[in-house]
Amino acid sequence: MSGVFRRLPVDAVNHHGGVISNEMNTFGGRLLIGATGSAAVASLPVYINALRGAFTGTVTVLMTHTAATFVPPYTVGLFADRVVTGGTPDEWPRVNQATLAAEHDMMAVLPATANMLSVVATGGVPNMLSATITAADFPVVFFPVMTGEMWRKPAVQRNVDQVRQDGYHVVDPPWGQRYDVGLGEFIDSPMPPPPPQFVDVVREFMPSNRAEGG
Repeated sequence: MSGVFRRLPVDAVNHHGGVISNEMNTFGGRLLIGATGSAAVASLPVYINALRGAFTGTVTVLMTHTAATFVPPYTVGLFADRVVTGGTPDEWPRVNQATLAAEHDMMAVLPATANMLSVVATGGVPNMLSATITAADFPVVFFPVMTGEMWRKPAVQRNVDQVRQDGYHVVDPPWGQRYDVGLGEFIDSPMPPPPPQFVDVVREFMPSNRAEGG
């Protein structure tokens, strides 16, 4: 199966997800979303659809292997203009970290796992997503999603600090109640950002928008 999926013309996708005020000014650009292996990736279509209310540019989603086990790439392809998994070697000459970095203006890593933060903090490149982050010369913003115990660990916080020191941006996750199936109860933990916040952060860091605002 091909590792690149393009959006299908499905009108119904425009009727789901977040709602953005029509009064909000639109903005463009070439956005790359890096999706990692957290269960929260199942909500990614909601964020892309919320983005469509204000964003007039293109959206490419680069999924890790684990992310693609949580939500099928062809499902994400109903919302994004393009989905890349890097799963087929015959595509690597044309779709790789160099081409992805050259074709986009900004990257948002949503969700960003503790593992991905660790990889970036230490300069590792075990997959196409981490390699593209390393190759990028544009803003890269991380939206961490993990358990509260993981987020509070000194090692994770050291990695967050290092990622920021290296010039990347990490958005502190909001905390809230979520149901843990394994525990059978609600727990207090870091949560994915509300879709409007995600849109605002993309607007803030998209280079073309910053240039116009400056």
